[in-house]
Amino acid sequence: MSADEISEKIGSYIRERFLDGDLNRELEETSPLLEWGVLNSMNTALLLMFIRDELGVAVPPKGINAGNFRDIRSITQMVIELGRPQQATVAGRD
Repeated sequence: MSADEISEKIGSYIRERFLDGDLNRELEETSPLLEWGVLNSMNTALLLMFIRDELGVAVPPKGINAGNFRDIRSITQMVIELGRPQQATVAGRD
């Protein structure tokens, strides 16, 4: 899934669930979700479940911080990074 598709899915979810589907409310990739009060503790928990269930990415506790949830762009970047396959390391090899 491309970054644009991930961003669109996250943005649509936020609009529908937390902004009552208000398409007229201006929500950009860089809109400050925490500052605007869009993401509070309950909404963040719901968003984490959406990311896990719909995007197939589990966010570890250390990933739940203001920097990763600042805006749609930062959430998208976090999902991309966490969704990358981890490179296996072979013992004894560089």
